[in-house]
Amino acid sequence: MHIDLSGKRVIVTGASRGIGLAIARAFAAEGARVAICARSAEAIQASGAELAHQAQAVIARAVDVTDSAGVKAFVEEVAASWGGVDVLINNAGQGRGGNLDTLTPEQILEHANILQMGHFRFVQAVVPHMRRQRWGRIVEINALAGAIPTPDGIPSVINRAACLALSKSLGMSLARDNILVNSLNMGWIDTGQWERHFREVGPGVTREEFDRMVLKVVPLGRFGKPEDVAGMALFLASEYASFISAASIDIAGGLQGQIAYYPTLKREFTEMARERFAGATAE
Repeated sequence: MHIDLSGKRVIVTGASRGIGLAIARAFAAEGARVAICARSAEAIQASGAELAHQAQAVIARAVDVTDSAGVKAFVEEVAASWGGVDVLINNAGQGRGGNLDTLTPEQILEHANILQMGHFRFVQAVVPHMRRQRWGRIVEINALAGAIPTPDGIPSVINRAACLALSKSLGMSLARDNILVNSLNMGWIDTGQWERHFREVGPGVTREEFDRMVLKVVPLGRFGKPEDVAGMALFLASEYASFISAASIDIAGGLQGQIAYYPTLKREFTEMARERFAGATAE
């Protein structure tokens, strides 16, 4: 199978690092024109300089996804420079933890403005260009927690679920314009955030022990890599996926309902680590 994306006009949000950057690299390697954005001007310019070695053309801009005017201006710049937009990879937005006892409604709304509304703003900006050419591909980078709720991490659970519902709704409503919309639901993809999760556990355990605990719920037995996501994004942007819309595809190494057990597993593991550390320091 040869996926030819040379010359395609692609926007990737949240592309200064992690999954977004891996996807941008993959499109660049296929000769696409790649427009990338993220909040940090310095980081996105560095990513743009890297992509310029392979992509047919690169546009790299600092964009705040909560700024509707800024999002529209970025998309309009891309469309004006390249004559349109073919592919949107809606990747911006991170997970957020918290539960009923620790969150305020305002914190959930803040997360929703970045995630749900950030994705909506970009879709709304690119669709007119895709409609004019009667061709478009939109890939929503989502999370498994949106499809299978967990008993913790309320902002991620409810806002990812909303993003998944948006993807399915748009995948039905835009198909008549030959604009196909699909969701990729991430499991444990190692983009650096697992180092943060490891530090949250505190002293008393090694990173190897922490990884073993995390991966107990992943049937494939390893973390995913950003590159594991990029291949599916390329496929969905190609003609090989011309009859796929409103689909929800898990990139999770077989992880399914086990995800609901993970918060309990992490809590028990953290308590064990603290008890071990307290015992060691008391000796």
